[in-house]
This record gives sequence, C-alpha cells and structure tokens, in this order.
Amino acid sequence: MIQDDAPLAGLRIIEVSSFVAAPLGGMTLAQLGAEVIRVDPLGGAPDTTRWPLAPNGGSLYWAGLNKGKRSVALDLRSPEGQQAVADLIASSGPDGGIVLTNAGYPWLSYEALRNARPDLIHLRITGRHDGSTAVDYTVNAGIGFPLATGDQATAGPVNHVLPAWDVACGLYAAIGILAAERHRRRTGAGRAVTLALADVALAVTGHLGFLAEGQLSGAGRPRIGNHLYGGFARDFRTKSGDFFLVLTLTARHYADLARITGRTEALAAVERALGADFTQDGDRYAQREVIAALIAPWFAEHTAGEVAEALADSSVLWERYRTFAELAAAPETLANPLVSLIDQPGIGRILATGTPLAQPGTPQTPAPAPALGADTATVLSRLPENG
Repeated sequence: MIQDDAPLAGLRIIEVSSFVAAPLGGMTLAQLGAEVIRVDPLGGAPDTTRWPLAPNGGSLYWAGLNKGKRSVALDLRSPEGQQAVADLIASSGPDGGIVLTNAGYPWLSYEALRNARPDLIHLRITGRHDGSTAVDYTVNAGIGFPLATGDQATAGPVNHVLPAWDVACGLYAAIGILAAERHRRRTGAGRAVTLALADVALAVTGHLGFLAEGQLSGAGRPRIGNHLYGGFARDFRTKSGDFFLVLTLTARHYADLARITGRTEALAAVERALGADFTQDGDRYAQREVIAALIAPWFAEHTAGEVAEALADSSVLWERYRTFAELAAAPETLANPLVSLIDQPGIGRILATGTPLAQPGTPQTPAPAPALGADTATVLSRLPENG
C-alpha cells in the first residue's frame, strides 16, 4: 500500500494508454504515491497480451508496466463509456483533473474536456510533432543509432533490444505532468502538453552531441563494435568462456588494468614506439586495437572467477556479461530493496521492481498490476450521480 508520506500521495491521474511510454509514465507516478487509474476498452487494449508472456499466457509486459495502478474497463466506443471517463476526470478532486494518454480520440482531447474541468492538465503522447504516427522502432530507424551500432564489418542496421525512446518518453511524460501540476498550484491554470516520441529521441540525440557531431563531421558515428568511442573499453573472453566488459575512464583505471594483466612494460614500450600518451583518452582510443591485443591473452588465460577477483581489488570499472536468467537467479537481485516476489493476478508469483528513487518513509516495494477492469465498480461508484 502507498503510504501517506509518499511524495505524490493524493495526486489523481486518469491514464488512457497502451504499449510502453504512457503506461511507464503513469506507473512512475503511481510508484511515487499517485493514484493512477488506467482506463482500458472492454477486453483490454492491444498491449494486454503483448510478449513476453508467462507460461500460462499472461502478459509479463502488461503486468510490468501497470504496477500499482487501478484498472477500469469501459466500452470506449459508446457515448456512455466516453462520458464516464469525462466524469472521472471532472470529478477527481482538487488534486485530480490530470489526463495522461497516447490516444487521439476527439472526445478525450484537451478541448473536449476543459469546459468541465477548467484547470485540466492534459498530456498527450504523439508519434511526431506534427501529429503523425511513429513508434519506438520507426523513430530509432531514422535517428541514426542502428547504423552506428555493431562491428565495423556489419553491413546493415542493428536495432537495440531496449526500447530506449519509449522509456525516455515515459519518464519525460511523468516530469511533464509534475511540472504542469506545479504550475497549476502556483497559478490555478491547467494546460495542454504534447510530447512527441520522435522529439524525445531527437532531443536526447542532440543532448549527447550526436546531432552536432553529424553536422560538423559530415559523417555518422563510426561502427566500432564494443569499443568505447573516445576512450578505451571493450569486452574480453575468459578461459571459462565468460565475457567481461572492462572500462578505463581515467589514467588510473588504465594503469591498474595494465598492472593486473602484467602488461605495464609492454604497453609502455608500445606507447614510446607510437609516440602516444596512454594517460590520455584520445590516444587510448586511437590505439585501442593494439592495447586490446596485448591484454586479451591475460583474460583468455584466466577463469571468470580469477578475473573477477583480480579486478575487484582495483580501480578498473568492469562487469561480467549476464543473461536475464542469470540476473533473475542472482542472490543480489532479490537482496536489493527495489526487487520483490509478488503475487501478480492472472500470472502467479513473479519478480517485480518498484521505484529506484530510494527515500525515507517511502517503501520501494512494488505493488502488483491490477487484473484488467478489477477496479471498475469501485472507481465508478465515486461519481456524483452514484453517491
């Protein structure tokens, strides 16, 4: 249960959404104490059965993105169902009147709802800034990253498994609602906020320097596999067949890696021969293949356990590559206060995560996602005509 001292206790949000960005935005707010009421059509939105699935067919995807919310299912094609949503928004109290959606229904627009709720906060996620359709996959194709991902020899694009733009968009949506709510507290005025998924991707691409780099260089970021652009980092395979990511962000990291692998003198000789300075990021990057070739045999001669023990006693940044299954089975995963085993309706007992914002008085323990439509009667009973 959400505690009264949760940061967003009392805030009430009506979410009409599907897929990743909008549900993630709503869940982010719910895990901080807001009451988020997700409204779905009868039978569920298209994401209700989206993969990954539990062995019994329940959607782990849907359960994961709707934790801690209330669920209302209505016939959204009928005037009665549409009016019920409008009434929920209008009668949701002084800390309500907030809509989060990625739907383009005319009856759910800011213009259609603001007369009944003058201080309405309405955040709508769109595909592009002109209102046209786009999803994470199509946005990613046009933003440049798939053609900069992979080895140098890769001919075609490489898509990322993580829906990064959806995730960033969902978090921007949560921030946008909180900013609008702060503005309403100061001025009493609501506002309409439009958040385009493609603009999120473009903004982040600009923030990280990729956009300006493309402009000034006239070329895209080169494909360098698992090397670190502008520094030295790479994956190395051990004697036991495991892979480790090793990262040197500073001269100290690099010196420790050279010492651990027994290559200090050999690397110094190469450095002198090349006229390079391996204390500098740029020189380590320029000679990354030479450095990697010298230290790779050390990893190949040691087991994963031996590598981990040696690296643990140094400043080097590193991690062993793991599968999702290994992560789920790792003792430290469940030991993290963020993670709990919960009883998820329709699925069973599963690992789930709460909010990563650890703070006094607010538990990180996740609440399950509701069964589809489980709160319909309770929520609708709050409407004025129902008493």
